Amino acid sequence: MTSSTSARVQRHRAKLRDAGLRPVQIWVPDIHRPGFAEECHRQSHLLHNDPLEDEMVDWLDAATDRDGGM
Repeated sequence: MTSSTSARVQRHRAKLRDAGLRPVQIWVPDIHRPGFAEECHRQSHLLHNDPLEDEMVDWLDAATDRDGGM
């Protein structure tokens, strides 16, 4: 990053902080990692016929944003 780019980023971040925001770093699973799909499949099978499966599916369905709104 050049110094002008760095300065621009710093100014941008300062404006966001002044607006009451703060940076948050979130680590998420890498869906491109070898074995990711297999691990999802394995975990899904662990939940199959679990007594709380229907409750969890209902919760996920209710929490899902299908319209892109907030």
